[in-house]
Parts: sequence; C-alpha cells; structure tokens
Amino acid sequence: MKGKNPQNISTKELEKKIEEIKKQKILKNKIVSLTDYRKATNPHYILVVDDDQSTRHAVKRIFEKDGFEVLEATDGTELVRILEAHPLDAILLDIKLPWVDGYDLCKLIKQHDEFKNVPLVFLSGKTSEIEIKKGFEAGCDEYVTKPFEVADITTKVKNLINKS
Repeated sequence: MKGKNPQNISTKELEKKIEEIKKQKILKNKIVSLTDYRKATNPHYILVVDDDQSTRHAVKRIFEKDGFEVLEATDGTELVRILEAHPLDAILLDIKLPWVDGYDLCKLIKQHDEFKNVPLVFLSGKTSEIEIKKGFEAGCDEYVTKPFEVADITTKVKNLINKS
C-alpha cells in the first residue's frame, strides 16, 4: 500500500460498511431465508406518536443508534398519513394526544386489517394499574411508562419486532 493513506472512518461508518457488505453477500445467495432478505433489503421502521417533541426526539435517537428508521407524528392525523406511506414494524404511542387519545387510536389501528398485527407499545406518563390495564384492553402489545429506561424500551420493542 505504498503511496496510499488509509481513510479514517468512525465506528458508525465501519458498522454501515460491514452491513452493506453483508447485505450484498446475502443478496448474491440463490436461496435466502425470508428474514435475512427482509433485514438486508428493508430497514425496520418505527413510528413514534407523541405530541411532546422532546420525547419523540429522545426515542428517535435511541432507536436510530440501533439502525432503525424512526418516523414521527404528533397526532392521529399525522399517524394516518405515515401509515399510508410506510410499512411499519412497530408503533410507539402516547395516550395523551390532541383530538383523539391513544386508547382510541390503538383500538382503531387494531381493527384495521393491514395494521392490526403491527406491534403497538404505549409510551405514557400514566402509571396507575388502571391506566395500564386500560392500555392492554385497548389492544397494546406492551406498555412503557415515562420516564422510561432505555434498556427497557429497546428490549420490549425489539422483542415485539422479532416475534412478528
């Protein structure tokens, strides 16, 4: 390698390059498992629905660090626009939202043929047993209370995505 200076790359860039090489090798195989194919060709999309910008951005940073594409909505109207435009692997939904609350949105999503199997996690400041029970009765798959632990939310969301 005379005359060439190696480029310095960050850990994140190194990780991206490794994933790209892996993706290319997976796609060259004649027989690929559906799971490997999906991982190689499609990132996981997570939608965060919360009217609080700081919560949305915090959740976005947490999951983008793990390679997820994170979409944001502030209310039910924005949620519908995103549902129409993107395939989703999980929805993180606040309960206290303008116009239509999270409980009603959850019920509506779970009644929709196309979205009923998308894992839905309530991310809420409502911490009473009654509120949590109401969340599961509305159809959520997990319930995370604010303030949340990073390890708790990532573990629950990743487990749900891996199950679906």
